[in-house]
Amino acid sequence: MTPVRRTRERGVETLTLDSPHNRNALSATLVGDLAAALTATAADPGARAVVLTHTGTTFSAGADLRDPPDPDALVGLFRQIAELPKPVVARVAGHVRAGGLGLLAACDISAASHDSTFAFTEVRIGVAPAVISLTLLPRTDPRALARYYLTGERFDAAEAARTGLVTAAGDDVDAVLAPVLDGLRRASPQGLAETKRLLTARVLEAFDRDAAGLTALSARLFASSQAREGMTAFLERRDPEWVV
Repeated sequence: MTPVRRTRERGVETLTLDSPHNRNALSATLVGDLAAALTATAADPGARAVVLTHTGTTFSAGADLRDPPDPDALVGLFRQIAELPKPVVARVAGHVRAGGLGLLAACDISAASHDSTFAFTEVRIGVAPAVISLTLLPRTDPRALARYYLTGERFDAAEAARTGLVTAAGDDVDAVLAPVLDGLRRASPQGLAETKRLLTARVLEAFDRDAAGLTALSARLFASSQAREGMTAFLERRDPEWVV
């Protein structure tokens, strides 16, 4: 069974992350299936825009520590979203952690329900938010990122909207998205594609400049002894040895 489901309504292709056993973590399988679904959607003239959403209470828990994706595949997925000639809209009604925030930031527009929560948990397992910075740094308030990158604190949807991590937040995420999707349906395919190209230019510059170095950093950190301790502690549900 595929972890990504596809549905269509009035020109909007909805891709639903449906891997509840691992809270929609970015496994090698999910990353591959999502990339394939995006490729198919890009080639489909009947699809005007994409909504990326999820089942369950978690949009994505980040990288799957039991079945991690290849860093190059993750970079490729994020770049594919940025380069897709159709807007990609994230619909979040739950929690987003670590690598899931890179996926969220790759999207052009995003909306979250007020009960959604967010956290960059990488530092707590001995690594850094390396690859996901390709999409986050060009689009999110740098002072806010400094705090949340370094502390791993959890923050709410209102703070995510204030810092630019999400476009808007509300009690009813579908009500927030209704005028957005109406606007996308009224826009011409050419207008959307060329406008998106303007908006993603800085993001794609970051990929060209930094992707290789950040991928190497991610690989080095995940192979370190501190990361092994951090991931083991996470899976065993205990504090890692450095907690004081």
